[in-house]
Amino acid sequence: MVTLLTYAGDVPANAPVLRTGGVPLAPAGFEWPHCAKCGGPMMFLAHLPVDAGVVSVFMCQNQPGLCEEWDPAAGSNRAHLYPADAALPPVSAHPDGPTLLPVVNGLRPTESAADEYPDAVTAWSEAGNERRDALGQLGGEPCRLQADEDPACPGCGRTMDFALMLEAGRDYRSGMNFGGDGWGYVFTCAGCERAAFLWQC
Repeated sequence: MVTLLTYAGDVPANAPVLRTGGVPLAPAGFEWPHCAKCGGPMMFLAHLPVDAGVVSVFMCQNQPGLCEEWDPAAGSNRAHLYPADAALPPVSAHPDGPTLLPVVNGLRPTESAADEYPDAVTAWSEAGNERRDALGQLGGEPCRLQADEDPACPGCGRTMDFALMLEAGRDYRSGMNFGGDGWGYVFTCAGCERAAFLWQC
């Protein structure tokens, strides 16, 4: 079984649901993350309620390709994990640089009987759905575009748990820069309340 993430239409920018785009929801005292390479503010990509809590994903887009934003340890992307019951009010966008996607897309978990992501997407399309509306995978076993790069938790050292995968987007306006047709991967360590993000293409 594979749980696809499929397009659920436009949603409000501050909706507390699975979505790409919009604005971050974060606890009091949150500071907008800046890239360790170029120093600029990162772009907010996604708000993702998952089993371990709520993940908020950011990635540098000030100098695409130059800041190693695909690497979970390079300091050019950031994933925050908050407890599911945490108070998370909306955060105003950082005023400098490209910090928000222009479109907000809701994501809907959609069960598939297929064993692997590509087969689930094929079945989804053959059932009369738009291929571009299949936007990722929730939980299960990740389908990797390259070698296994599952990160180790910086807190406890164990390999982090795969939470979900995101395709770049359904069109150019909602698209995230994962090197063209790449996929982004979110990992969590519930015990250490940490998350990590990487992408492959």
